[in-house]
Amino acid sequence: MEKRFKEIIAGYCTLSADEITNDMTFRDDLGLSSFDLMTLLGDLEDEFDVEFDLGADEHKLSGIQTVGDAIDFLEDYVN
Repeated sequence: MEKRFKEIIAGYCTLSADEITNDMTFRDDLGLSSFDLMTLLGDLEDEFDVEFDLGADEHKLSGIQTVGDAIDFLEDYVN
């Protein structure tokens, strides 16, 4: 799952999936905008066949800063 997740993120930035590390931040290191992040959530829902509850998960989502944070969050939905 982590590899596929990074492949999806790579579609939003100038790095390849292999260059993306778990400690990179979405805004500062990868240069993603708020719009990019919302679109990314939709892509993740489609790819991993999950549906995020943006209302109930607002606190968790606002705490996601790094790629590793997002992977941990996604694993809660997938597993």
